[in-house]
Amino acid sequence: MSDYENKGYELDWDSEIENEGSEFIVAEPGDYDFVVTAFERGRFQGSAKMPPCNQAKLTIRLEIPDGDGTCEIKHNLFLHSKTEWKLCEFFTSIGQRQSGQRVAMNWNAVIGSRGRCKVSKRSFESNKEPGKTLWANDIDKFYPPKLGTANGDLPFRTDNLPQGSTPAATTGYTPGKF
Repeated sequence: MSDYENKGYELDWDSEIENEGSEFIVAEPGDYDFVVTAFERGRFQGSAKMPPCNQAKLTIRLEIPDGDGTCEIKHNLFLHSKTEWKLCEFFTSIGQRQSGQRVAMNWNAVIGSRGRCKVSKRSFESNKEPGKTLWANDIDKFYPPKLGTANGDLPFRTDNLPQGSTPAATTGYTPGKF
């Protein structure tokens, strides 16, 4: 998806319009394949639990089985040592990292990345209509890729292995002839 599609575009005062948007879909709790459709760098101003730090603002599209469409979730990752485990979980899920591996986060390769995650559903009160309950999804966990599953088909990156390592030494996988 291009920046043009991700960020949209400005309309003139006399532009013609037709896009009514799509129905907001809330996924049922469970495990889903996903693709990262947008990424924005930001700054978290801090809270009682987390000091100020850089923030990755992700848009993640869930792939809902049975042709029910897709669901988009806005998900924030905080670049802080307190949440380093969550960053490791995410980068492992999208195939940029293996468990136990030290890597530099390649944010330029995040858009279009695929993985699998655990999704929950939460309720909140509408600001526009007091007393009305609305629902939203949250991502609770990112799963590592597993061989034989949809996200297990992710390519194994070799450009970030320790010097002298090979995929076979790291994963036990030895490529064969086809």
